[in-house]
Amino acid sequence: MADRHSITLYDLNLASGCTISPFVWRTKYALAHKGIDIDLVPGGFTGILERTGGRSERLPAIVDNGEWVLDSWLIAEYLDEKYPDKPLFEGPGMKNLTKFIDQWLWRTAIGPWFRCYILDYHDLSYPRDHDYVRTTRETMFLGGQKLEDVQAGREDRLPLVPPTLEPLRQLLRETPWLGGDQPNFADYTALAVFLWAGSVATTPPLTDDDPLRDWLDRGFDLYGGLGRHPAMHSLFGLQLREGDPAPFLQQAVGTAPAPVNRGAGTTPLPDPANAEPVKVA
Repeated sequence: MADRHSITLYDLNLASGCTISPFVWRTKYALAHKGIDIDLVPGGFTGILERTGGRSERLPAIVDNGEWVLDSWLIAEYLDEKYPDKPLFEGPGMKNLTKFIDQWLWRTAIGPWFRCYILDYHDLSYPRDHDYVRTTRETMFLGGQKLEDVQAGREDRLPLVPPTLEPLRQLLRETPWLGGDQPNFADYTALAVFLWAGSVATTPPLTDDDPLRDWLDRGFDLYGGLGRHPAMHSLFGLQLREGDPAPFLQQAVGTAPAPVNRGAGTTPLPDPANAEPVKVA
């Protein structure tokens, strides 16, 4: 059983105080999952090395009774080892699944959304961080392109992302959480992607009727509304235009779902003896 002492967490914030880092978001959820109080150290993109006493240039970082742990994945593993009650991972299989979901969502959602919100990302940062954000993003991630040029035309690109999230919707039609009956680190990792989007998305990335809304609302409401920062932008309200792709698959009322493939032997194969002969022209 986790004790009730607090753990210090170094946050990465926008000027509004909202957390921007998806890695910090999932660490916040991991600590809340364990029932551990969080002592937040706020700050922006610049000065991280100084804030952490020269230990890291990236966040999150935690301090637990004087012990420093860096990197969100290592922090989750540390928490499960040190505080085994309410595990974040149920065995190595769940770790592998979580890594897969994480990598898939980075390519499917964060990658495209990053280019759709990169100027907002800059403008919402602390003024003292503007030069750092512009310089690092333009040189390290955008191949020298200007933030303004990359974000321009996002109204054409935003509608292309929701259809690619269909595997996540399909999975969540079968289970309340990625972790099963209760959320775990797979949920927090996936929720963190949408929390990141909400921190910068001045234009909504999802339609009002997106089926992901139920899971997202329940996830943001966890632990006393951990994801409900007042500066968060709404994820919902994307306006589609004629010619835009359908944002998700419609589940027709009264229509039976497609049968599940249970492997060989579950569906009789045609008897070759009764098959129609093949006619060759």
